[in-house]
Amino acid sequence: MSNSVSRRDFLKVTSSAGAGLMMSVYLPGKPRFKSAASDSFEPNVWIKISPDNKVIITLAKSEMGQGVKTALPMIVADELDADWQNVEVVQADAHPDKYGSMMTVGSRSVRGGAWMRLRETGATVREMLVSAAAKRWGVDSASCRTENSSVYHDASNRTLTYGNLLSDASGQKVPKKPQLKDPSQFRYIGKSIPQIDTPDKVSGKTVFGMDVRLPDMLYATVVHPPVFGAVVKSIDDRDAKKIAGVKKVFQVSLGVAVVAKSTWAAFKGARSLHIKWDNGDFSMDSKDISKSFRDLARNKGVVARNDGNAEKSMKTVERRLEAIYEVPYLAHATMEPMNCTALVKRDHCELWAPTQNPQGAQRTAAKLTGFSNDEVIVHVTQLGCGFGRRSRTDFIQDAVETAMKVDVPVKVVWTREEDMQHDYYRPATYNLCEAGLDKFGDPVAWNHRVVAPPIGRSGNSKSVDRSSVDGASNLPYDISNIFVDYCRSDIPVPVGHWRSVGPSQNTFITESFLDEVAFAAGKDPFEYRRKLLKKQPRMLKVLEIAAEKSNWGGKLPKGRARGIAIVENKGSVCAQVAEISIENNQVRIHHVTCAIDCGQVIHPGIVKSQTVGSVMDGLSAALYGEITINKGKVVQSNFDDYPLLGIHEMPRVDVHLVDSQEEPGGAGEPAVPPAAPAVTNAIFSLTGQRIRSLPISLNGMRTM
Repeated sequence: MSNSVSRRDFLKVTSSAGAGLMMSVYLPGKPRFKSAASDSFEPNVWIKISPDNKVIITLAKSEMGQGVKTALPMIVADELDADWQNVEVVQADAHPDKYGSMMTVGSRSVRGGAWMRLRETGATVREMLVSAAAKRWGVDSASCRTENSSVYHDASNRTLTYGNLLSDASGQKVPKKPQLKDPSQFRYIGKSIPQIDTPDKVSGKTVFGMDVRLPDMLYATVVHPPVFGAVVKSIDDRDAKKIAGVKKVFQVSLGVAVVAKSTWAAFKGARSLHIKWDNGDFSMDSKDISKSFRDLARNKGVVARNDGNAEKSMKTVERRLEAIYEVPYLAHATMEPMNCTALVKRDHCELWAPTQNPQGAQRTAAKLTGFSNDEVIVHVTQLGCGFGRRSRTDFIQDAVETAMKVDVPVKVVWTREEDMQHDYYRPATYNLCEAGLDKFGDPVAWNHRVVAPPIGRSGNSKSVDRSSVDGASNLPYDISNIFVDYCRSDIPVPVGHWRSVGPSQNTFITESFLDEVAFAAGKDPFEYRRKLLKKQPRMLKVLEIAAEKSNWGGKLPKGRARGIAIVENKGSVCAQVAEISIENNQVRIHHVTCAIDCGQVIHPGIVKSQTVGSVMDGLSAALYGEITINKGKVVQSNFDDYPLLGIHEMPRVDVHLVDSQEEPGGAGEPAVPPAAPAVTNAIFSLTGQRIRSLPISLNGMRTM
């Protein structure tokens, strides 16, 4: 915590009598409040202690099933010694800068600076409350202790609740360096306590974006161009307006909106529209895109990593291996399709949105309406999955532009087909891999050329898109000569961040190719990795635990095999062993053993559930995930042709949390990347067939 932050800025006490004690977290970032000394102040989570001893924590991140509504308050409550049964969590509305960045992506809600800052805030409040109690009793603060939102002086058998100390605490000096708990003293952190939002989810009280209901509300949907880059030429809405309940049809920036008295009427009206599109110049198929990637791969790319001299070393190796790996576009396929409710009045705009990017939604609405950011209110609802998709604001734009043409609240809901065919897809990529082995079978040279569109759509042909090479340029193995370069593709298929981002595809490529190298060297895949990770003790430990818990090398039933893979991603390390068989030319995954080191675990139950969910996503992508393009259009439109893993296909997943003293890492993404290569490496072990493209195809036949 910065020592230069004034007590006036750090401690906020409401002016009304009995309102309670307000505290905030100081986090680094852009300035919010400035004192005479120009100190920056950026709060992220606000704490309020009320006279009735209730601790209210305002959450400035989006809850989408990853558990931040429980995990972040746990950190504060533990250091504060708050009574968990008396903790209430409220969702923050968007604010331009009051909370710092509210973007909820990249498994960054807990990891990073927030972990320590939240602890410091809880400890600061606790010490001020103890000082207030000690002063009232006339005793030394060191003789007091805290538990369940109360201060105790055991020697005199006296107790004061936090609620009874508010006015006294507000006058205490803010400690410059509060004493943090030793991890052995944690009461909540590291325990699977009941999640704060479970009762409302079970009872159906939780409000997702789709659940928003407002007086006089209308409903709408938007038809977007089927071809990327297409624009409207003409609209014939006569049949649409014959549908009962349809009220208006008009063009918005991204397509054509149909407003009705119900969502179903809006959907029916949209299907009855006759729209002529100017499709523009983009008419490529998936095969054309793959060929364009191959053509780009003939050229040298921009250097992403250059250790040693791979080119020179490759000329002296005993054996050289080459392979081409490809992965397709993937949709996010969130269970809740894109939606947003908007109300635009004369002097303000109000949104109810399941968004990962509340401030982006606020800025988008402000730009469209001409209001200031402060005149745009964004209520963040529960998200029915995010995976990165809801960090975008295209669906926000649809809702705001639609609401600007009606005088009541309007909920815009995309159909599943619109959602699937107008995503920001995980990029398709093309990869040239080359490895050189010495006479002992050890890899001494490694080349990897990544051809991919940039996720950020920034930079130019001479810059590296770091998200595209993440998982390739940071290869963890002890190889003296590593060269990775990047060739940028500007195919106009919109791409974005997909769960675990670059490692979701690059781990499949690097871990599969390393298996090829191990086989060529005549080595066991686990032992080969083990030797190459001796300088990476954290990764080595996780790898060994996964191997041990899966009984790697042990006897298997006839017709089964194991494969192994590992990744370092989002501040965590995850290794997986998949046990598979082939039945009727289809892959059956029986068992996945997963070891994960995500540093200090806040809530083991949340970490385990996120890990299992990540494995499911990784396996779905490996077995089925593929978005294909036909004449500039996305072919897939729903879960019938873009399936996810069915419950009957879900393997047993054993999750082993590795004891770690590291800072908290991500939990919602690191288990995605190893799933595919663990399975494909097992397929090779069983059949001798290398899988170098996804989704998995056995002898030319898809597994679905």
